[in-house]
Amino acid sequence: MAMFALVVRFDIRDAQSAVRFDELTEQAVEHIRAKEPGTLVYAAHKVDGEPLARVFYEVYADDQAFQAHEAARHVIAFHAAKDPLLVSHRVEFLSPTTATGLPT
Repeated sequence: MAMFALVVRFDIRDAQSAVRFDELTEQAVEHIRAKEPGTLVYAAHKVDGEPLARVFYEVYADDQAFQAHEAARHVIAFHAAKDPLLVSHRVEFLSPTTATGLPT
């Protein structure tokens, strides 16, 4: 599989959980930046007007890069720590067509 992206929306339990979720995200992104060359974009966003929602936009060089991301110790630890903070989450896989800022 060639380059692909995904969007994940997280709905968080409460304000205290949102603070912890953001802390965990910051730590995870530091590891991803340092250890995952195949993760091309990993961007976490707050949602305007929805203080308990977060959206991640992720772009991977290929399926191998995504599998390496999912198997990384820091990602496994992130998932284990963040899951109790959530009410729900939704993942959508994307196939980039045209873009700026992504490799061609």
